[in-house]
Amino acid sequence: MKAFCLVLLALGITQAAQSQSATSSPRNRSTLATVEPGTFALEGMTPKPIVLKVQIEAPVYPTSKLQGALGSFAPGTLVTLLAMSETAYRVRGRARHGDVAGWVRMAEVKSAVPDLNANLKKLYERTKMVDELIQHKQVALGMTSQEVHASMGKPSRKSSKITAAGKEERLEYAVYDQVPQTSTGVNAFGQIVQTVVYIRVEVGTLSLAFKDNVVSEITETKGNPLGGGGAITVPPPVGGF
Repeated sequence: MKAFCLVLLALGITQAAQSQSATSSPRNRSTLATVEPGTFALEGMTPKPIVLKVQIEAPVYPTSKLQGALGSFAPGTLVTLLAMSETAYRVRGRARHGDVAGWVRMAEVKSAVPDLNANLKKLYERTKMVDELIQHKQVALGMTSQEVHASMGKPSRKSSKITAAGKEERLEYAVYDQVPQTSTGVNAFGQIVQTVVYIRVEVGTLSLAFKDNVVSEITETKGNPLGGGGAITVPPPVGGF
């Protein structure tokens, strides 16, 4: 009986760990994450972590309200940027009392990246737009090939050509819509009932041309999958990080 209980306990722990792992998997999270209202997370949004250098003795706070300091960073300390608000950064590093993650005033740290704040805000706004397009399985001018793949999946056709201007890649995608279809039948009581089911129907195809890994042209090669509004445009990827 004791051995049986131990087996059940081990299974419970394993299932809980698997559930937690599935919940915390990056695949189940949006690209954007809000740390607290009025702030946005930056960790994982840049090719490599952004490191800041503490300029003066910098108190570190638990929230972006900058109240109730947890300790302080000594001048010269290197910290990793995690999130930002309008006036503060959330960073991770070694404070005088030990390792900590918290908020510091922007004026108390310095970055080697030019125009860091402006570029981070551009990155955030663009990522928000692209996230919404991916959620609705849409494409836009200015998206990267990785973003198109995340939104549309594997293309039905892929080709490339070499011109005087360089190499041009082209992907073709079939676009589908859910179309309602009504069927009539008889239930267990002999009553006539109607059931609505949605059928996946191809409404057209799109051809996407890429230049420097960014969508430069969208062509409707069959049907009208873009609708009456035409192609959407997002800002080009934000570099400099």
